[in-house]
Amino acid sequence: MEIKVDANKVDMFIVSNGKYFKSEAIPYIRKQLSEMNENQWVMLQTLQFKDPQTALLLSLLTPIAAVSGIDRIFIGDVGLGVAKILTCGGLGIWTIVDWFLIMDATRDKNFEMLQNLLRF
Repeated sequence: MEIKVDANKVDMFIVSNGKYFKSEAIPYIRKQLSEMNENQWVMLQTLQFKDPQTALLLSLLTPIAAVSGIDRIFIGDVGLGVAKILTCGGLGIWTIVDWFLIMDATRDKNFEMLQNLLRF
């Protein structure tokens, strides 16, 4: 019989990592984490989530750094990042759109990373 994770560990994870996920995903994450075994918990501790605020900062600094697409590469969307670089940020339009979308895209990527761990 596998030992389930302590509820205090789950609460601490949510408190310290909740900012990396969309708020509507938190109840689902809490439920999934409470059903994890200790081996999965150890693997969870090795995950490095991307900070949505860092992604936004990279997106906002694009006009200054003259390198559009770094924000997408940072969150793991390398193909979109390269496309954004090659099109000069969609002639600036894509860059402006990402100022509003990049934080949620980062949270989605973090959730996807967590889901991949929970499948095993």
